[in-house]
Amino acid sequence: MHGNSRSITSGQSGIHEHLAALVARHAATEFRKPIADYNRAAFDRSMSAWRAAGELPLILDAGCGVGLSSLNLAAQFPDHFVIGVDQSADRLARNKVWERPLPSNLICVRADLVDYWRLMQADGVRPARHFVLYPNPWPKIGQLARRWHGHAVFPTIVALGGELECRSNWRIYIEEFAMSVSQLTASPVQCEPYAPAAPITPFEQKYLASGHTLWRCRSRLPARAPHLL
Repeated sequence: MHGNSRSITSGQSGIHEHLAALVARHAATEFRKPIADYNRAAFDRSMSAWRAAGELPLILDAGCGVGLSSLNLAAQFPDHFVIGVDQSADRLARNKVWERPLPSNLICVRADLVDYWRLMQADGVRPARHFVLYPNPWPKIGQLARRWHGHAVFPTIVALGGELECRSNWRIYIEEFAMSVSQLTASPVQCEPYAPAAPITPFEQKYLASGHTLWRCRSRLPARAPHLL
């Protein structure tokens, strides 16, 4: 893949000054958005597939796009079951290069992650691993609430537990994500540059080919976070 991706530009030079207050407000407020029926149906279908596979340790690939990352994760973790979730049926239906046998420990579903995460929490489903790979960075200063760590659903993401990993080619996004997890769990989370041995998503491949530095944060979340009791 040729590298033609431009670096992210933003008026922000560091963590958003209003992030901590926004995370605190979301943690203290119940999120009551109605859940759409098609999201319930997608959740039920994915849970049925997981249970039919023997309820292996679960990996959630949140925002899986065309599903290449989900395929790679299923191959990397054959003793886990991978659920890839994306809101775009078009992305999920696109052709992708995969020259190995299709893994059987995988399902990809179309659903709105905001609803899917809340359905997981309501059903008591806890992923062993939880990946948020190259989400839309929404880099404008006024777009903080569009970033996952600035969204009202973020306390639910953290409450699901497991090993949570986020990757981006924008350092500030990962610094903010790490700070928000730390704020909710009272545990330090490190932001670090990341150089994968082999890219597992089209964006990861494109950013590497474009010479971008990749960043990630990882946190092994507690069973019950102090600010989410």
